[in-house]
Amino acid sequence: MIGLIDTHQHLIYPEVAGYGWTQGIPALEGQAFRLDDYKALTEGAGIAGTLFMETAVDEGDIGAETEHVARLAKDPANGIKGLIATARPETDEGFAAWIETARGMGAVGFRRILHVVDDEMSTTDTFRANIRRIGAADMTFDMCFLARQLPLAVELADACDKTRLVLDHCGVPDIAGGGLDPWRAHMSELAARPNVVCKLSGLMAYCAPGEASHEAVKPYVDHVLEVFGPKRMVWGSDWPVVNMGGGLGDWLAVTRQILDGLGEDEARAIAQGTAIEVFRLDA
Repeated sequence: MIGLIDTHQHLIYPEVAGYGWTQGIPALEGQAFRLDDYKALTEGAGIAGTLFMETAVDEGDIGAETEHVARLAKDPANGIKGLIATARPETDEGFAAWIETARGMGAVGFRRILHVVDDEMSTTDTFRANIRRIGAADMTFDMCFLARQLPLAVELADACDKTRLVLDHCGVPDIAGGGLDPWRAHMSELAARPNVVCKLSGLMAYCAPGEASHEAVKPYVDHVLEVFGPKRMVWGSDWPVVNMGGGLGDWLAVTRQILDGLGEDEARAIAQGTAIEVFRLDA
Protein backbone atom coordinates (compact mmCIF):
# COMPACT_ATOMS: atom_id res chain seq x y z
CA MET A 1 0.00 0.00 0.00
CA ILE A 2 1.48 3.33 -1.06
CA GLY A 3 1.47 5.79 1.81
CA LEU A 4 -0.76 8.84 1.38
CA ILE A 5 0.27 12.34 2.38
CA ASP A 6 -2.95 14.10 3.25
CA THR A 7 -2.47 17.69 2.10
CA HIS A 8 -5.90 18.85 3.28
CA GLN A 9 -6.45 17.86 6.90
CA HIS A 10 -8.79 20.21 8.75
CA LEU A 11 -9.11 20.11 12.52
CA ILE A 12 -11.91 21.71 14.52
CA TYR A 13 -11.30 22.58 18.16
CA PRO A 14 -14.28 24.64 19.40
CA GLU A 15 -12.42 25.52 22.60
CA VAL A 16 -9.66 27.14 20.52
CA ALA A 17 -11.48 28.99 17.75
CA GLY A 18 -14.85 29.79 16.24
CA TYR A 19 -16.10 28.17 13.03
CA GLY A 20 -19.08 30.27 12.06
CA TRP A 21 -19.15 28.83 8.54
CA THR A 22 -20.27 25.43 9.88
CA GLN A 23 -23.64 26.83 11.02
CA GLY A 24 -26.45 25.19 9.12
CA ILE A 25 -24.33 22.19 8.06
CA PRO A 26 -25.63 19.22 10.09
CA ALA A 27 -22.54 17.09 9.42
CA LEU A 28 -20.30 19.73 11.01
CA GLU A 29 -22.18 22.28 13.12
CA GLY A 30 -21.50 22.25 16.84
CA GLN A 31 -19.06 19.35 16.67
CA ALA A 32 -15.37 18.91 17.40
CA PHE A 33 -13.05 17.12 14.99
CA ARG A 34 -9.77 16.66 16.78
CA LEU A 35 -6.49 15.05 15.83
CA ASP A 36 -7.25 11.94 17.88
CA ASP A 37 -10.50 11.53 15.93
CA TYR A 38 -8.59 11.71 12.64
CA LYS A 39 -6.04 9.17 13.86
CA ALA A 40 -8.77 6.75 14.86
CA LEU A 41 -10.51 7.08 11.50
CA THR A 42 -7.34 6.56 9.49
CA GLU A 43 -5.71 3.81 11.51
CA GLY A 44 -4.43 1.19 9.09
CA ALA A 45 -5.39 3.30 6.06
CA GLY A 46 -1.83 4.05 4.99
CA ILE A 47 -1.62 7.74 5.92
CA ALA A 48 2.08 8.62 5.74
CA GLY A 49 1.69 12.14 7.09
CA THR A 50 -0.51 15.20 6.86
CA LEU A 51 -0.53 18.88 6.13
CA PHE A 52 -2.95 20.78 8.33
CA MET A 53 -5.18 23.01 6.21
CA GLU A 54 -6.50 26.19 7.82
CA THR A 55 -10.14 25.75 8.72
CA ALA A 56 -11.55 29.21 7.95
CA VAL A 57 -11.83 30.17 11.60
CA ASP A 58 -13.57 33.35 12.65
CA GLU A 59 -11.45 36.40 11.86
CA GLY A 60 -10.15 37.03 15.37
CA ASP A 61 -9.05 33.43 15.89
CA ILE A 62 -6.50 33.02 13.07
CA GLY A 63 -3.50 33.29 15.36
CA ALA A 64 -5.00 30.97 17.97
CA GLU A 65 -5.68 28.24 15.40
CA THR A 66 -2.20 28.45 13.91
CA GLU A 67 -0.49 28.40 17.30
CA HIS A 68 -2.58 25.47 18.50
CA VAL A 69 -1.85 23.28 15.49
CA ALA A 70 1.82 24.31 15.55
CA ARG A 71 2.00 22.86 19.06
CA LEU A 72 0.40 19.63 17.86
CA ALA A 73 2.86 19.43 14.98
CA LYS A 74 5.85 19.56 17.32
CA ASP A 75 5.12 15.98 18.36
CA PRO A 76 6.36 13.72 15.52
CA ALA A 77 3.87 11.07 16.60
CA ASN A 78 1.07 13.31 15.39
CA GLY A 79 2.27 13.03 11.80
CA ILE A 80 1.72 16.68 10.88
CA LYS A 81 4.48 17.54 8.41
CA GLY A 82 3.54 21.20 8.02
CA LEU A 83 0.80 23.79 8.13
CA ILE A 84 -1.05 25.65 5.40
CA ALA A 85 -1.98 28.76 7.32
CA THR A 86 -4.66 31.36 6.84
CA ALA A 87 -3.55 34.50 5.00
CA ARG A 88 -5.14 37.80 4.04
CA PRO A 89 -3.27 38.78 0.86
CA GLU A 90 -5.79 41.53 0.19
CA THR A 91 -4.06 43.73 2.75
CA ASP A 92 -0.46 44.87 3.05
CA GLU A 93 -0.78 45.45 6.77
CA GLY A 94 1.57 43.00 8.45
CA PHE A 95 1.53 40.55 5.55
CA ALA A 96 5.29 40.16 5.15
CA ALA A 97 5.63 39.72 8.90
CA TRP A 98 2.87 37.08 8.91
CA ILE A 99 4.75 35.06 6.29
CA GLU A 100 7.75 34.85 8.59
CA THR A 101 5.72 34.31 11.75
CA ALA A 102 3.76 31.47 10.18
CA ARG A 103 6.92 29.94 8.69
CA GLY A 104 8.40 29.93 12.20
CA MET A 105 5.38 27.91 13.36
CA GLY A 106 5.87 25.30 10.64
CA ALA A 107 3.83 26.74 7.78
CA VAL A 108 4.79 25.58 4.29
CA GLY A 109 2.07 27.56 2.54
CA PHE A 110 -1.02 29.70 2.86
CA ARG A 111 -4.66 29.79 1.81
CA ARG A 112 -7.36 32.42 1.39
CA ILE A 113 -10.81 31.02 0.54
CA LEU A 114 -11.89 33.04 -2.49
CA HIS A 115 -15.48 31.97 -3.06
CA VAL A 116 -16.64 33.81 0.06
CA VAL A 117 -15.38 37.22 -1.09
CA ASP A 118 -15.91 39.45 -4.11
CA ASP A 119 -14.45 38.04 -7.32
CA GLU A 120 -12.42 41.21 -7.74
CA MET A 121 -10.27 40.49 -4.67
CA SER A 122 -7.84 38.18 -6.45
CA THR A 123 -7.42 40.68 -9.29
CA THR A 124 -6.11 43.57 -7.18
CA ASP A 125 -2.49 44.67 -7.28
CA THR A 126 -2.12 44.22 -3.52
CA PHE A 127 -3.44 40.67 -3.57
CA ARG A 128 -1.22 39.60 -6.44
CA ALA A 129 1.86 41.29 -5.00
CA ASN A 130 1.38 39.33 -1.78
CA ILE A 131 0.92 36.05 -3.62
CA ARG A 132 4.22 36.80 -5.33
CA ARG A 133 5.74 37.43 -1.88
CA ILE A 134 4.63 33.94 -0.86
CA GLY A 135 6.40 32.54 -3.92
CA ALA A 136 9.54 34.54 -3.16
CA ALA A 137 9.53 32.93 0.29
CA ASP A 138 9.50 29.50 -1.45
CA MET A 139 6.06 28.72 -0.04
CA THR A 140 2.79 27.72 -1.69
CA PHE A 141 -0.65 29.28 -2.07
CA ASP A 142 -3.78 27.13 -2.17
CA MET A 143 -6.41 28.53 -4.53
CA CYS A 144 -9.96 27.82 -3.39
CA PHE A 145 -12.23 28.92 -6.25
CA LEU A 146 -15.61 27.67 -7.38
CA ALA A 147 -15.95 26.20 -10.87
CA ARG A 148 -17.44 29.44 -12.22
CA GLN A 149 -14.37 31.31 -10.94
CA LEU A 150 -11.74 29.20 -12.69
CA PRO A 151 -10.99 31.96 -15.23
CA LEU A 152 -9.91 34.03 -12.22
CA ALA A 153 -7.56 31.22 -11.23
CA VAL A 154 -6.01 31.34 -14.70
CA GLU A 155 -5.49 35.09 -14.37
CA LEU A 156 -3.92 34.69 -10.93
CA ALA A 157 -1.60 31.95 -12.18
CA ASP A 158 -0.42 34.19 -15.02
CA ALA A 159 0.09 37.18 -12.71
CA CYS A 160 2.01 35.11 -10.13
CA ASP A 161 3.88 32.70 -12.36
CA LYS A 162 6.80 32.27 -9.94
CA THR A 163 4.53 31.11 -7.10
CA ARG A 164 3.58 27.45 -6.71
CA LEU A 165 -0.22 27.42 -6.75
CA VAL A 166 -2.38 24.49 -5.64
CA LEU A 167 -5.95 24.31 -6.93
CA ASP A 168 -8.13 22.90 -4.17
CA HIS A 169 -10.82 20.29 -4.75
CA CYS A 170 -10.27 19.93 -8.52
CA GLY A 171 -11.85 23.34 -9.03
CA VAL A 172 -15.11 22.43 -7.23
CA PRO A 173 -17.03 20.87 -10.14
CA ASP A 174 -20.82 20.55 -9.93
CA ILE A 175 -20.88 16.77 -9.89
CA ALA A 176 -24.45 16.58 -8.62
CA GLY A 177 -25.58 18.70 -11.55
CA GLY A 178 -23.43 16.94 -14.15
CA GLY A 179 -21.34 20.07 -14.60
CA LEU A 180 -18.56 18.74 -16.79
CA ASP A 181 -18.69 21.78 -19.08
CA PRO A 182 -17.37 24.44 -19.12
CA TRP A 183 -15.40 23.07 -16.14
CA ARG A 184 -13.38 20.80 -18.43
CA ALA A 185 -12.29 23.62 -20.72
CA HIS A 186 -11.35 25.85 -17.80
CA MET A 187 -9.35 23.07 -16.15
CA SER A 188 -7.50 22.43 -19.39
CA GLU A 189 -6.63 26.11 -19.61
CA LEU A 190 -5.43 26.18 -16.02
CA ALA A 191 -3.35 23.03 -16.53
CA ALA A 192 -1.44 24.87 -19.25
CA ARG A 193 0.06 27.01 -16.47
CA PRO A 194 3.11 25.09 -15.20
CA ASN A 195 3.07 26.74 -11.77
CA VAL A 196 -0.30 25.13 -10.92
CA VAL A 197 -0.91 21.69 -9.44
CA CYS A 198 -4.32 20.17 -8.76
CA LYS A 199 -5.48 18.73 -5.46
CA LEU A 200 -7.53 15.54 -5.66
CA SER A 201 -9.88 16.32 -2.80
CA GLY A 202 -13.38 17.43 -1.93
CA LEU A 203 -15.16 15.63 -4.75
CA MET A 204 -17.38 13.41 -2.62
CA ALA A 205 -19.05 16.45 -1.07
CA TYR A 206 -20.11 17.68 -4.53
CA CYS A 207 -22.03 14.53 -5.42
CA ALA A 208 -25.79 14.32 -5.11
CA PRO A 209 -26.97 13.16 -1.65
CA GLY A 210 -26.45 9.44 -1.29
CA GLU A 211 -24.63 9.17 -4.61
CA ALA A 212 -21.00 9.80 -3.62
CA SER A 213 -19.07 7.02 -5.32
CA HIS A 214 -16.16 6.19 -7.56
CA GLU A 215 -18.54 6.04 -10.51
CA ALA A 216 -19.84 9.55 -9.79
CA VAL A 217 -16.43 11.22 -9.51
CA LYS A 218 -14.62 9.22 -12.21
CA PRO A 219 -15.34 11.51 -15.20
CA TYR A 220 -13.93 14.45 -13.25
CA VAL A 221 -10.91 12.57 -11.97
CA ASP A 222 -10.20 11.25 -15.47
CA HIS A 223 -10.15 14.76 -16.90
CA VAL A 224 -7.80 16.03 -14.20
CA LEU A 225 -5.52 13.06 -14.83
CA GLU A 226 -5.57 13.83 -18.56
CA VAL A 227 -4.77 17.55 -18.37
CA PHE A 228 -2.61 17.80 -15.24
CA GLY A 229 -1.13 14.33 -15.08
CA PRO A 230 -0.25 12.49 -11.85
CA LYS A 231 3.02 14.37 -11.36
CA ARG A 232 1.05 17.59 -10.99
CA MET A 233 -1.53 16.21 -8.58
CA VAL A 234 -1.61 15.90 -4.80
CA TRP A 235 -4.14 14.16 -2.56
CA GLY A 236 -6.24 15.47 0.31
CA SER A 237 -8.92 14.08 2.58
CA ASP A 238 -10.81 17.33 3.21
CA TRP A 239 -11.76 15.83 6.56
CA PRO A 240 -14.21 16.53 8.17
CA VAL A 241 -15.93 18.35 5.27
CA VAL A 242 -15.82 14.98 3.49
CA ASN A 243 -18.55 13.91 5.94
CA MET A 244 -20.96 15.81 3.70
CA GLY A 245 -20.36 13.17 1.03
CA GLY A 246 -20.06 9.70 2.54
CA GLY A 247 -17.25 10.22 5.00
CA LEU A 248 -13.52 9.68 5.11
CA GLY A 249 -13.68 5.90 4.89
CA ASP A 250 -15.59 6.08 1.63
CA TRP A 251 -13.19 8.64 0.17
CA LEU A 252 -10.18 6.54 1.14
CA ALA A 253 -11.75 3.54 -0.59
CA VAL A 254 -12.45 5.60 -3.73
CA THR A 255 -8.91 6.97 -3.62
CA ARG A 256 -7.46 3.46 -3.58
CA GLN A 257 -9.65 2.55 -6.57
CA ILE A 258 -8.30 5.55 -8.44
CA LEU A 259 -4.69 4.77 -7.58
CA ASP A 260 -5.08 1.06 -8.34
CA GLY A 261 -6.01 2.01 -11.90
CA LEU A 262 -2.67 3.74 -12.45
CA GLY A 263 0.91 2.62 -12.83
CA GLU A 264 2.96 2.44 -9.65
CA ASP A 265 4.96 5.60 -10.41
CA GLU A 266 1.81 7.54 -11.26
CA ALA A 267 0.02 6.37 -8.13
CA ARG A 268 3.02 7.22 -5.95
CA ALA A 269 3.18 10.71 -7.44
CA ILE A 270 -0.41 11.48 -6.47
CA ALA A 271 -0.17 9.73 -3.11
CA GLN A 272 2.95 11.48 -1.90
CA GLY A 273 5.64 12.28 -4.47
CA THR A 274 4.18 15.50 -5.83
CA ALA A 275 3.31 16.71 -2.33
CA ILE A 276 6.87 16.18 -1.14
CA GLU A 277 8.17 18.24 -4.05
CA VAL A 278 5.57 21.01 -4.11
CA PHE A 279 5.41 21.62 -0.35
CA ARG A 280 9.16 21.02 0.22
CA LEU A 281 8.56 18.20 2.70
CA ASP A 282 11.00 15.74 4.18
CA ALA A 283 10.51 12.43 2.41
